Amino acid sequence: MRGQNLQLDEQGRLKHLLTIEGLKRQQIVDILDIAESFISVGDQQVRKVPLLRGKTVVNLFFEASTRTLTTFELAAKRLSADVLKININTSATVKGESLLDMLHNLEAMQCDMFVVRHSDSGAAHLISQHVAPHVSVINAGDGRHAHPTQALLDMFTIRRRKGEFAPLTVAIVGDIMHSRVARSQIHALTTLGVNEVRVVAPKTLIPAQVESLGVHVYHDMKAGLRDADVIIMLRLQKERMRGAMLPSEQEYFQSYGLTRDKLAMARPDAIVMHPGPINRGVEIDSEIADGPQSVILEQVSNGIAVRMAVMSMVLGRPPAENAPAEAPAKGSAQGEAS
Repeated sequence: MRGQNLQLDEQGRLKHLLTIEGLKRQQIVDILDIAESFISVGDQQVRKVPLLRGKTVVNLFFEASTRTLTTFELAAKRLSADVLKININTSATVKGESLLDMLHNLEAMQCDMFVVRHSDSGAAHLISQHVAPHVSVINAGDGRHAHPTQALLDMFTIRRRKGEFAPLTVAIVGDIMHSRVARSQIHALTTLGVNEVRVVAPKTLIPAQVESLGVHVYHDMKAGLRDADVIIMLRLQKERMRGAMLPSEQEYFQSYGLTRDKLAMARPDAIVMHPGPINRGVEIDSEIADGPQSVILEQVSNGIAVRMAVMSMVLGRPPAENAPAEAPAKGSAQGEAS
């Protein structure tokens, strides 16, 4: 398929990361394995490895972001790359410069990677088709289409908590219709061979023919959570909704908010996930978000290791286990903050 070919170089190695769709199971497993080798970097005295020393990463975020932008920046810095963040609101694009002209100017400054978030589906694909051969593109979320690194960090978190994917029942709850995260999660979970993937939402927030992706649809939340091993709650993408798709946030919470009584339908050792940002009291009760089954903050921490893995792979560097940590600077008693 076109998307798959676009992501791989002539040797079949990852050149860009634009979507989970089309990746093979082993390619996803390789990313998770390499991320595992990076997970301890954050605990080292010096939180850096030299894999991308001399490389320049540019964060192009046309949409607001806190977690994704920060973890991409930390990941690049922990790989010793130079990192630039372009302030879109003050860039030359506001003077009429086209996106591609801006990219070509950045390429002329010897940049090696663009991390792109954009409100339009397909923006990262478009950019990847026009960059110089030595430049890689990572999709940090485009429209409703894909958010591949979020899905990968979610898979990484599930694997660390649950081990094997094959026996699991995973319930994705909430705004499936507008969620690029849900699409990428579904592709990742089905590729990894999860026993059953469920989507749970009101009819207005379920896209047509979603069953063709290999999921089972539930409109009753308690039925959808019954015996689930993993519950992934989604944010209501109100900025992408057109018209009244919900009666009210209060009624939504009553039917689809994760509360203690609904969580009791899942397996006792079920984990609760959320890609953030959380709307407490709308998608999830604070008692659950901060409770013992929540792994929401683990997802954030794991995002750094997963993005380090992706960045090192697309720039063709070896796995982290072959890369020694940088030695502490002389006279430095503390690790270097990233």
